[in-house]
Amino acid sequence: MKKETIMIKGMKDQKDLDRVLASLRDVWGVRQVDINLSKGEAVVSFNKNAASLHDFEQAVIDSGFQVRDEHEKNL
Repeated sequence: MKKETIMIKGMKDQKDLDRVLASLRDVWGVRQVDINLSKGEAVVSFNKNAASLHDFEQAVIDSGFQVRDEHEKNL
């Protein structure tokens, strides 16, 4: 089991959160997804043999949002 945090750019309301949540939950190997709308971040737990961080980042992008880089956290 692996846990990663993804910083998400552009989520504004519950509708956005629900869209990202559904997309992340569709990734093969996902175990748990927790999204904090005010922080703009998602914490995903997943089977590292079935999925990678890139798979979840692509799911965020496919749902219409951008993934923030680590250096953008402090901006």
